[in-house]
Amino acid sequence: MSAPGIVQRITQRRGVRQLVKFAIVGTSGLAVNVVVFTILQRLVANPTSTIPYTTIYSIAFLSGGVSNYFLNRIWTFRSTGHAGKEGAAFLTVSVIALLVGLGVSQLFAPYLGRGHKLWLLATLAGIFVNFFVNKYWTFRAVR
Repeated sequence: MSAPGIVQRITQRRGVRQLVKFAIVGTSGLAVNVVVFTILQRLVANPTSTIPYTTIYSIAFLSGGVSNYFLNRIWTFRSTGHAGKEGAAFLTVSVIALLVGLGVSQLFAPYLGRGHKLWLLATLAGIFVNFFVNKYWTFRAVR
């Protein structure tokens, strides 16, 4: 079989298409996340600010997650399941991914500081949790 034929067979697989769509949606959520993080970080970058990094990270992360939920429900998984149940499950997965990201932040902050490098590493750690748990739990009825 030729290389284009192999590529076509792979891209026709539902799981691969979902992963690609999930990555596209995730990229848009990442954009929301970084914009919110950057705005909040700049707003509180003065020496008198009392808002901790973990609060800024959490708000930015969950902002991206909200946009991801709606786009994944409509486009990636084309779900017609109960929106409330799926929303609660998606939120639960987002909180788990957030905790993973915060854990990574705590581990690597001494080496990377508390800026964009740490944010990126922590966010990437949550991506793996998000895709697989959402695919096999949140949107499991979509087969």
